[in-house]
Amino acid sequence: MKIDSTTTTASTFGETRTRTTVTQPAAGPAAEVHLSDLAAQLQLSGDAPAFDASRVAEISQAIAEGRFTINAEAIAERLIASASELVGSQERP
Repeated sequence: MKIDSTTTTASTFGETRTRTTVTQPAAGPAAEVHLSDLAAQLQLSGDAPAFDASRVAEISQAIAEGRFTINAEAIAERLIASASELVGSQERP
């Protein structure tokens, strides 16, 4: 980001502040973005549907009817497995 040398001074309640004009960089090679390997993997995994609408409707109905139960042990196990996988993937060079 380039800061232009154009400045203005404003006075409010006895304070003097200097404002600096910020200009946006020009488009081109300097504006290129490179994604990490992880970001590329996440983009590739985006091909699968984000959720199953019929499953969401089924769970919503079960909640509305009061018959939806939460298995805290299964949730905890999956959370630990996911965290372990994330930590393991960060340790690899």
